[in-house]
Amino acid sequence: MIKALSIFSGNANRELVEAICRHIEVRPGAAEVSTFSDGEIFVEIRENVRGVNCFVVQPTCAPVNNNLMELLIMIDALKRASAGSIIAIIPYFGYARQDRKVKPRTPISSKLVADLITAAGADRVVSVDLHAGQIQGFFDIPVDHLYAMPVMIEYLRSRGLTGPDSIVISPDAGGVERARAYSKRLESTLAIIDKRRPAPNISEVMNIIGEVRGKHAVIVDDIVDTAGTITEAARAILEQGARSVLACCTHGVLSGPALRRIEESGLSEVVVTDTIPQAAAVRACSKIKVLSVARLLGEAIKRIHHGDSISNLFI
Repeated sequence: MIKALSIFSGNANRELVEAICRHIEVRPGAAEVSTFSDGEIFVEIRENVRGVNCFVVQPTCAPVNNNLMELLIMIDALKRASAGSIIAIIPYFGYARQDRKVKPRTPISSKLVADLITAAGADRVVSVDLHAGQIQGFFDIPVDHLYAMPVMIEYLRSRGLTGPDSIVISPDAGGVERARAYSKRLESTLAIIDKRRPAPNISEVMNIIGEVRGKHAVIVDDIVDTAGTITEAARAILEQGARSVLACCTHGVLSGPALRRIEESGLSEVVVTDTIPQAAAVRACSKIKVLSVARLLGEAIKRIHHGDSISNLFI
């Protein structure tokens, strides 16, 4: 007998949750997530979840700490309500960039967050394009690592960015595996940018490994934050003779001077997804295109609920 399914949402990205529910053809779970006057978060589950497969969709984007606490408290509320299973759907996993000690006496915050989610009572975690694959090993529970690549590839093909006239570029050595996967599916060539980062959120492009002259370049990355990396990369690529530069970044953090940098850059377009809700100013930016991962997450939820394979989504 298949258990019932219910999808709950915190306040981080209700629009995405509603789109997921439309795809699965279920109503969002009834839950109140509110804040007391002193800032404490309160959660009340307003439906019977005993024995139900409960999915909590909550990206830990800005305000990061509030959204993380909402997620933890919702998991705890469901556990105490005797939910059959609790699956945390975290489209954007905050603190992911703190996945190792970069200096002496610094934390590994992504491991701490993983421990908190596990201790709260989650049975499984689902996330999209983790900053580092090894974060899966920080959890003592199963982790399903999804990729926004199918959504991005469909859009890039619709723009004609395939074949030998296009080139996929990794903005750093760490993203080569991701860029190679894109180039294989787009049947294009691959290039790598040798980047130095003298300080956080500051990058300096040093070298382009590969031939970009006369090609339509596609920069592939997981996160665009202040947009320093992709705008500097676009400048260097255009200086090397590329015909155009487009950037695909799954998570549009877009903090600080990001919008100004993108508008003033040589980028033709920056493609992000709705793993993070985008403000009206971002959606109004002529150079930013927002794609939805609702169908992807909806399919993953259905497969987890029915015990089917998730890896088939990315074949």
